Amino acid sequence: MNNENTVNQAASQAEIDSIMKKYDRESNQRIWTGKYKMAIRLLMAAFSLWCIYVTLFATFLEEIRLTSFMALIVLMGFLIYPAKKGEMKPNHMPWYDVVLMVAGTASYLYFTFNANSIIQQGTRFKPYQIVIGVVAVLVLLELTRRSVGIPILCVAAFFIIYALAIGLTNPDFFGRVRYFIRNLFYTKEGIFSTPVNVCSKYIIVFIIFGAFLERTGISQFFISLANCAAGKYAGGPAKVAVISSALCGMVSGSSVGNTVTTGSVTIPMMKETGYKSEFAGAVEAAASTGGQIMPPIMGAAAFLMADFIGVPYSGILSRAILPAVLYFAGIFISVHLEAKRLKLSGIPAEQLPKFRHLFKKLYLLLPLVMLVIWVSGNYMTMQKAASYAIVLAIVVSLFDKNHRISFSKCIDALEAGGKGTITVAAACGVAGIIAGSITMTGLANELINGIITIANGHLIIALVLTMLCCIVLGMGVPTTANYCIMAATCAPILIRMGVPALAAHFFVFYFGIVADITPPVALAAYAGSAIAKANPMKTAFNASRLAIAVFIVPYVFCFNPALLLIDTTAAEVVLIAVTSFIGIFGVSAALGGYLMGQLNPVIRIALIAGGLLLIVPGLLTDVIGLAVIAAAVVLQRMTHRQLA
Repeated sequence: MNNENTVNQAASQAEIDSIMKKYDRESNQRIWTGKYKMAIRLLMAAFSLWCIYVTLFATFLEEIRLTSFMALIVLMGFLIYPAKKGEMKPNHMPWYDVVLMVAGTASYLYFTFNANSIIQQGTRFKPYQIVIGVVAVLVLLELTRRSVGIPILCVAAFFIIYALAIGLTNPDFFGRVRYFIRNLFYTKEGIFSTPVNVCSKYIIVFIIFGAFLERTGISQFFISLANCAAGKYAGGPAKVAVISSALCGMVSGSSVGNTVTTGSVTIPMMKETGYKSEFAGAVEAAASTGGQIMPPIMGAAAFLMADFIGVPYSGILSRAILPAVLYFAGIFISVHLEAKRLKLSGIPAEQLPKFRHLFKKLYLLLPLVMLVIWVSGNYMTMQKAASYAIVLAIVVSLFDKNHRISFSKCIDALEAGGKGTITVAAACGVAGIIAGSITMTGLANELINGIITIANGHLIIALVLTMLCCIVLGMGVPTTANYCIMAATCAPILIRMGVPALAAHFFVFYFGIVADITPPVALAAYAGSAIAKANPMKTAFNASRLAIAVFIVPYVFCFNPALLLIDTTAAEVVLIAVTSFIGIFGVSAALGGYLMGQLNPVIRIALIAGGLLLIVPGLLTDVIGLAVIAAAVVLQRMTHRQLA
C-alpha cells in the first residue's frame, strides 16, 4: 500500500513538473548532478548572500553594483538555461553556450572594473568598447529568450530596429550604432536604468525572503487555514482555492507557478466536489493570477512602481488593498453562486483541520506581519526589512520540527532566490533596452501625441487603447517586464490626460497581470486546464469571467481615484468599499446567470447596469445602482418563489 501511494505521488509530481515545463519557461533548466550540481548550488547561494550584503552595506559606485550584478546574472543564466527545450543530457553544456557565457560575463565585468574611467571619458568611446557593448546587449537578449520567452524579444527587436533604421537622426549607420550602444550600455538610460536598479536593490531580497518563507511550511499553512475558514460551506474546495491562492500568490509572484503548485491540491478537490473541469481550472488560475495584486508583497512590480512614481512602498500597499479585496470578492461570489446552482456541499467536518491546531502555528505569519510593520511604519528601508524578515523566518521555523530551516535548507532557499532572480533581472534588462530605445528616438512623445489625438479628449478611448496594449504585450511577457514597458510608454499618456500618476500606473499594472488569464495566450489558465484535464480555451474564458472585477476596477479608479484612497476621507472609504462590494456582487451574479435560480436576460442586464453604477464612486450613481440591484433581487426572489 505504501509503495502504491509513493508511485501515485511520484506520478502526480511528474505531471506537475511536465505542466510547469510546458507553460512556465523558467522551469526548463539544465540537468546538473553530482559535484557540478553542488558547485552551481553554492554559486547561486553565494550570489544571493552577495546581493544581500551589497544592498545593505556596499558604498561603492552604483555603476559597479549594477554591472557586477548583471555579469553574475549572465553567468548563472547560461549555466541554468539551455538553448532550447528538451535538452536533457546531464552535466552537458555545449561549447557555444560556454562562449556566450564567457563573452557576456566578461563584457559586463569590463564595465565593472573600468567604471571610473568609463564615466570620466564622456562620449569618446573607442571601437572595441562599442563591440563590448554590442556583445553585452546581444548576450542579454539571448539569455532573455531562453529564460523568459520569445514575446518580449519580439517587442525589444521592434524598438531596436526602429531606433537604428528610423528613429535616430545620424545619417551614418555606424554612427547610429555607436550612439545607440553608448546610451544602452554605458549610461543608466538603458540596461542599467530603473528596472535593473530596483531588481538588484529590492526585488532580489524579497525573492529570497519568499524562498525562505516557503520553507517554513507557510504555503501548507495557508491552505489549511483556508480549509478551516471556508471548507465546510457550499462548494468549499473552490472557496479554499480562492483564499489559499490569494495568500500563496502574494509570496510566489508567479501566476503559472502558483496555479500549478496550489492547483495540484485544490483543482482535484473542486472536481471531486462537483465543479466542472474548466470551472475548477479557471478558479485556480484567476485566484493565482490575482495573488500578484495582493498586498503586502504584490510580486516584483510593486517595488518598481514605488520607484517610478517616487512614493513610499507602504503608500503602494495601502492603496492596493481595496481593489485587491474587490477582485477576490468577485471570484468568491461567483464560486458561491455556482455552488448553489449545482447544489454542491462542503468538505465533511471530519476532513477539515481544527482551528485550535492551526492557532498553534500562527507564529508562521510573524515574518510577514513584521515586514509590513517595518515597511509601513518607515522604521527601516525595504531591503533591510526584508533581510530582517528572512532572519525571523529562520527563527520561527525552529518551532516546527517538520519545517525547521537547517543549514541545508538555508542553502536551498538562497539557491532558489538566486535562480528566481535570473528571469526577473533578464526581463528588467530588456525592459530597460526597450525604454531606452523609446527615449532616445522620441517615440514615447509620438505615441503619447498619437493616442491623445485618436482619443480626441475622451479619456475612455485612451483607457481602452492602453488596456489593449497592456494585454497584448502581457501575453507571454512577465509581469515585471510588461509593467516596465507600459510605465514608460502608456502610463504617461494617461497622466497627460489628467489621470493621477498612481492611478495611471496601477491601471497598466493590473492589465499587464490580467494577460495571464486572457485568451488567446492565457498561460495561467492553460496551466490550470492541464491539471483539470479541461478544454484550455473554455478554461481561459471562464477565468476571464471570474476575474471580471479586474477588467472594471482599473477604469473606475482612473475616473475616480477615491477607490485608491487618493484625496478621500475614512467615511468615504467605507462607503466606497460597501457600494463597490454590492456592485461586484451584481455583476458576478449576472455573468454567472444564477441568483436563487436561473436569471432571465432582463434581470441579468439590470444587475450588470446596477453593479457598474455602484462600482463607480459617486452619490448619484450609488443611489441609482442600489435601487436597480434591489429591484432586480426582489423581482428574482418573487420569480423564484412562484417557481417553487
